[in-house]
Amino acid sequence: MSKSLRFRLRQGEKNADHSSDQRWQATIDGWTQCIQKMFSRYATHLVMIVAAALIFSTSRLDLSIEYALPRYATPTAAPSLGFRGVQEPASGRGGPRTTPVEVTALDKQATTRQPGVTVNFRALKTSDLSQSPVVHTTIPERLRREVITYVVQPGDTVLEIASKFGLSAETVTWANGDLEKNPDLLRPAQELVILPINGVYHTVVKGDTLLKMAKTYKVDLEDIIACEYNDLDPDDPQIAPGQKLIVPDGAKPYIPRTVTAYKGPIPTDAKQGTGIFAWPTSGRITDRFGVRTYNGRWHTGLDISGYNGAPVYAADSGFVTYAGWTDGGYGKLVAVDHGNGFVTYYAHLSVSYVSAGQSVGKGTLIATMGTTGNSTGPHLHFEVRSKGVQKNPEMYLP
Repeated sequence: MSKSLRFRLRQGEKNADHSSDQRWQATIDGWTQCIQKMFSRYATHLVMIVAAALIFSTSRLDLSIEYALPRYATPTAAPSLGFRGVQEPASGRGGPRTTPVEVTALDKQATTRQPGVTVNFRALKTSDLSQSPVVHTTIPERLRREVITYVVQPGDTVLEIASKFGLSAETVTWANGDLEKNPDLLRPAQELVILPINGVYHTVVKGDTLLKMAKTYKVDLEDIIACEYNDLDPDDPQIAPGQKLIVPDGAKPYIPRTVTAYKGPIPTDAKQGTGIFAWPTSGRITDRFGVRTYNGRWHTGLDISGYNGAPVYAADSGFVTYAGWTDGGYGKLVAVDHGNGFVTYYAHLSVSYVSAGQSVGKGTLIATMGTTGNSTGPHLHFEVRSKGVQKNPEMYLP
């Protein structure tokens, strides 16, 4: 006969377990009742809070701060320690008398300087903003009111100088004497007259009239009189010899320059060259015959630097075939035919002491060194030609 086994709790164990469950259930029931009471009591408040949150989430917060600013006295001529405070007159309530003004944060700096103003600052809105124009100050280029002098710099050309001053190349050459004859007649430290406008710079000579000038330079008479740089009386314009006038937009008439080479017979007393050349001057060799490496141009002679006025001698005996100005960049030139197929050229001279057809001996002083023509400094350009072909001078010099 089988018997079932039953385990019996010890005394007090079952009662303790039931007691713990009851305590947890009592705690949960208590919190539930508390929450129900709070919800029933504050339900209205919760609805208002949720509604307010929805309203503020769709609109901007507008906070205002109100305070009174003290009024400041007008500063003296030289305030050293800022403004001095002034007592605000009392109002009926015993406080300072203020005038409320609503401004945005952008107006804060300006408004706080106004006396006796109560400022209500509010948040800046998009509607308060406006586009402000960006100001760019452009200083107009002013016209020069007078004739100036420009000092030529190494490497300058007539075109570059004219462009620098907003003028035409003709205006620069016409105003500077021999520069008109040869635009390459430039040297460092040379001074050029620069006009304020395009035109001709005319020096009045005896017999000149304004009408004659107008016809010569093909402009209207009124333009010369009205030119502010000439300072002429419009009612009674008078000019005098030596006076310099600007002819606006005038143009000089073209006068072709002619040169004449010597074509006469060989002088009976002409000395014939020996074929052995001597150095034509003293100085330092600055450029040799051949290709110039810095610009790739072919140099047709030998350059010997020196100083203005340095003596230049005939390299060999012969007779002068040319002595004068040339427009090909040589400036003042002397050419000597030695009667044996050789001809020597002496270029960029300042003064020539011989004339075409004159017989000269070897070592005769024929000229002085200069910077005329296409030259950047005092030097002699010396060429040796054999039957019209340019040769290297150093092949014939000691």
